[in-house]
Amino acid sequence: IMFPMIAKMSEWRRARDLAEAVRVQLNAPVLPLGIMIEVPSAALLADCFAKEVDFFSVGSNDLTQYTLAMDRLNPNLCNEADSYHPSLLRLIEMTVKAADANGKWVGVCGNMAADPNIACLLVGLGVHELSVSPANVPYVKNILRSISFKKLQIKAQKALQMSSSECVMAM
Repeated sequence: IMFPMIAKMSEWRRARDLAEAVRVQLNAPVLPLGIMIEVPSAALLADCFAKEVDFFSVGSNDLTQYTLAMDRLNPNLCNEADSYHPSLLRLIEMTVKAADANGKWVGVCGNMAADPNIACLLVGLGVHELSVSPANVPYVKNILRSISFKKLQIKAQKALQMSSSECVMAM
């Protein structure tokens, strides 16, 4: 079970407690409970969340929108949705490090995961799972299978040091 738009520990704990109450009421089995990392505050608190959740799923479309302070549905601003922005990569890196330190996994869904070039960076950052539309699976698989994991890690570390999307794209 994955809870969206969690920004504070208190929200997570309330959602977790409600899920547990329903589980007990229904005498249902225990299921993994995780949160979507869709707002910067969740990524910045990933080390705290990782001690309590079972997994993270980065919602890259919303995380992009909220990190870059732009409305991705506004036709005048949608072109500003920049999946190559180094700040997004840094937030994802923070999330992955927190998850790894606590034995949890991180997935990414949305436009970032579907772009084969960014998918390489995500895997290099240590993301465990990419959720992409069926049409994009062959492209993402093909490029990921053609590059060693070590090279992906090196590329991701270089991207984290860059200060602009243009530099990341050029790489």
